[in-house]
Amino acid sequence: MTPELVIDNLSKTYPNGIQALKNVSLHVPAGMFGLLGPNGAGKSTLMRTIATLQEPDSGGIRLGRIDILKQKDEVRKTLGYLPQEFGVYPKVSALEMLSHFAVLKGIVDPRERKEMVEAILRRTNLYDVRRRKLGTFSGGMKQRFGIAQALLGNPSLIIVDEPTAGLDPAERLRFNNMLSEIGENVVVILSTHIVEDVSDLCSRMAIIAGGRVLLTGDPQKTIDSLRGRVWKKIIEREHLAAHEKDWVVISTRLVAGRTAIHIVAPDRPDPSFEPVPPDLEDVYFSTLRTSHEKAA
Repeated sequence: MTPELVIDNLSKTYPNGIQALKNVSLHVPAGMFGLLGPNGAGKSTLMRTIATLQEPDSGGIRLGRIDILKQKDEVRKTLGYLPQEFGVYPKVSALEMLSHFAVLKGIVDPRERKEMVEAILRRTNLYDVRRRKLGTFSGGMKQRFGIAQALLGNPSLIIVDEPTAGLDPAERLRFNNMLSEIGENVVVILSTHIVEDVSDLCSRMAIIAGGRVLLTGDPQKTIDSLRGRVWKKIIEREHLAAHEKDWVVISTRLVAGRTAIHIVAPDRPDPSFEPVPPDLEDVYFSTLRTSHEKAA
């Protein structure tokens, strides 16, 4: 049985005074868990703390029976981590590099290591290019190699931080399909600001901003909670300020030179607004808007 990740009242303030995490608590079961938030929300700080790369000021983290903050070596045996910035040695082949990572993971038996590395290269669709130098890989191939090294040692917890940023649509789709398959049997935390990735992949999610957890739940249920309350209107750009004064505008988008706005209201504001089915982007922006208003 895959252990559950439990984060309890985690806080972190950096020496420059920025409080990156403020009493963050989450229960993360097996499967894909999406962590959504804008840049500077605290996502990467949380990921690095779970990955044992930095210490919190207070709070606790457990993976099943393992105390992550006290048993770092035990955690690292069962952890796969793909950070936001993942460098590779450009003149080394994928096969050589992955074999080296396997040794660092403690897989020292040559036969076991060879079998595991080849199996992972096949799983990440890199076997046919295993002897190519990593410097020749495309962005999507490098990300797949990043997941390959994260899969070494059959981890029960995998953390991926902004994994599809910079990928073209085809590579992003391939990468997400692979993540979805991996997430069937382990805890996978997907930290991202791309709402669509969470909507497509994750059965559970949290929205974080300003170091605080603002919302947790099933993405579809959070969408359902907005049903019948999201309205759309196409306006001229110069009228945006007036609409923001009168209504709770949660998002704006340029459409053919004009501005499409979404607002949240219990009833149709006036006949110029049309109802629209909500999506996770509406949930995300309305949650951030509500949080900003409370802070103000």
